[in-house]
Amino acid sequence: MSQKFQASVQQRGDVSYVKLGGVIDEDNELSDLVDKIPAGTALIDVGEIERINSCGVRDWVNWLGKLDGQGARSVLVECSPAIVAQINLVNNFTGNGVVKSFYVPYFCPECDEEKVLLVETAEMGPAPHEPPTCRCDECDLVMDFDDMPDSYFAFLSNAKKIAEPDRLNASIKEMAPTSTTTKARASNGTTSNGTNSKVKARMSSPAIMAGGTKPSVPSLPSIGKGGAATPGRPSVSAAQLGQYQAQVRAAGKVASQPPGSLGAPQSLSMPAAAPAASNATNKIVFLLIGLLLAAVAAVGYLVYTK
Repeated sequence: MSQKFQASVQQRGDVSYVKLGGVIDEDNELSDLVDKIPAGTALIDVGEIERINSCGVRDWVNWLGKLDGQGARSVLVECSPAIVAQINLVNNFTGNGVVKSFYVPYFCPECDEEKVLLVETAEMGPAPHEPPTCRCDECDLVMDFDDMPDSYFAFLSNAKKIAEPDRLNASIKEMAPTSTTTKARASNGTTSNGTNSKVKARMSSPAIMAGGTKPSVPSLPSIGKGGAATPGRPSVSAAQLGQYQAQVRAAGKVASQPPGSLGAPQSLSMPAAAPAASNATNKIVFLLIGLLLAAVAAVGYLVYTK
C-alpha cells in the first residue's frame, strides 16, 4: 500500500466499512479494493483524505461505478473539506451513493486556530443552509466559517435521503476505528463548548488553498467626547484616524476579490500616537523654514535693486 494512500476494509454481515486516508492521485490503489467489497452497503469513510487531484477524481468515479455494478451501495461518511469541494465541482463524484456526514471548516481570528466540525447531512434542513455554530477550544468564542456557505453547502440541494440511518450508525459505531482524541461533532445544528473536539490541520478545499489566513483588523482605540482620548489609552489624531479607516477599506476590497487572485493579505496595524516631544520638534522645523524663506527673499530683493 502506498505511503500517500491508506485503506482498510472491515465487514459485518452485508455492511462493509472502508476507511480511506491520505492523498488520492495517480498512485492510488482503489482498484485493489473492488474485490474486497461485496454486495450490500459500503460505508466509505473519507474523513482523512487530505487531497485529490484530477487523476484521482477519474479513478474515484470509476471505482464507485464498479462497486455499484457489483451491488454495493456507497454511503460516504465524514467527508473531508477536500472531498466536499469535489462533490460540488464534479456532477457524478458520488455516483449513485449518498453523503451521510461531512466536515465543516472553521477559523478563530483571535487565536489563529482551525477546527473542523462533523455534521450529519440529515440535520442541515432545507435551503438556505447556514453553518452550525462552533466555538473555539482556546477562547470559547464563536468561530468563523472558513468558506462561503452558498458554494460549500451547494451539494445539499440534491442530497439523497439515507435509508436505515439507525442501522448504519450502529455499524459505524461498531466498526469505526477508535481514536484517543474525539472529533468535533454537531448536535442539532450547534455545538457545545468543544471540550471533546479535535483540532485538525487545514485541509485542501479551494477557498482554503487560495486564501491563506484571513486579514486581521485590530480594534480601534476608544476616543472620548470632543476628541479627548480615554484615560490609559493613546490619543489618536484626525489624520491618524483617517489613515486607519483607509486601511480598513483596503482590507475590505482584498477580502472581496475572487480566491487565488491575490496573495496573502497583510495585517493592518493602528498607527501609533505621536509622542508629545514631537510638537517641540515641529515648531523648530517650522521656524528654520521661515528663516530660510526670509533669507531667500532678502537676497532676491538685493539682487533686483542693484
